[in-house]
Amino acid sequence: MARVAITHSTVYNYVSPVTFGDHRLMTRPRDSHDLRLLDATLTVDPAATLRWKHDVFGNSVAFASFQGQANRLTIVSRIVLDHFPPAPADLAAMVEPFAETIPFAYPPEEVPDLGRTAERHFPDPDRAIDAWAKKFLSTEGQTRTADLLVAMTHAIKADFQYEARDEEGTRPPTETLARGSGACRDFALLMMEACRALGLAARFVSGYLYDAALADSDTPVIGGGATHAWCDVYVPGAGWVEFDPTNGLIGGRNLIRVAVARQPSQAIPISGSFSGQPDDFMGMSVEVTVEVGQAVATQEPVPQPMTA
Repeated sequence: MARVAITHSTVYNYVSPVTFGDHRLMTRPRDSHDLRLLDATLTVDPAATLRWKHDVFGNSVAFASFQGQANRLTIVSRIVLDHFPPAPADLAAMVEPFAETIPFAYPPEEVPDLGRTAERHFPDPDRAIDAWAKKFLSTEGQTRTADLLVAMTHAIKADFQYEARDEEGTRPPTETLARGSGACRDFALLMMEACRALGLAARFVSGYLYDAALADSDTPVIGGGATHAWCDVYVPGAGWVEFDPTNGLIGGRNLIRVAVARQPSQAIPISGSFSGQPDDFMGMSVEVTVEVGQAVATQEPVPQPMTA
């Protein structure tokens, strides 16, 4: 078990005071068997009225409503949690016998609940995603489900070039495949659509990544962190299994899950609008800091936001 504190600071700067529309914030994880939330604070400047709800997927979402104008918007989220990362598991040993090889059919009672997570979401007119996904099928007999998922995860890590990208949105999987590069959210979506092309249910996950080496620390250690995206694939017997194609990892030892959704646009950490002149927006800056160790305090003063 690791005690983890994550401070996520986002600052938007404007040339002149602007009026802010409602902002949608997804920064608070849900409690689970592997995540136990101990403390969560959300600070917004200028002051805003916060309204909380659960979305259709059960994610915790805050809506911030503003009064007046300002030339800077600062949003600071701090969460403290106990993380119980699973030990590396033999995925193949957990799969139900009927799902050990592809193709297989999900049990009838689960099909309605998996719903659109098993459906393709993006056009593939030249069947490029289909062709790429089928590369992982054995030509010499049956293909083991676990082996295919591991191979696909490792292939994205090995064959695609990672690029940090600040602009909003996620590239269509066909574009990511053609470019041979992308950000973590692009790789997650590519793997999701490839899995769906093979009849597997998949969903998008957003959250935080921290250095797995810090998880074994007994005293607080401050290390770099980042917002991150990966995917879940539903494997009978194993359940929703986390795959991080950006890093070629299976399982969630260093992943803090915040939001789970059918597609990336439903799991954006911070989104909103402003009213002003088109060239008022100067830019944004994001900083994610992670502290790991059993002595991490459950409540600490929120750090001053950085300046752009």
